[in-house]
Amino acid sequence: MTQAEFDADYADALENILVAMAQNAEIDPQKFYSMACVIENLRFFSPVLFAAIKKPSTEID
Repeated sequence: MTQAEFDADYADALENILVAMAQNAEIDPQKFYSMACVIENLRFFSPVLFAAIKKPSTEID
């Protein structure tokens, strides 16, 4: 998986979380706004997460 593919999948997952929260009637609108801001800010950590889970290009046996 390339970083571009990871970024796209990660953004899609975060968007799906927001959609699920928006469709839930039990979510308080003010809390939804706060969580939406947090989730949107998580998108900036995509390169860090990708680097953390990426397999090393050379493995030492």
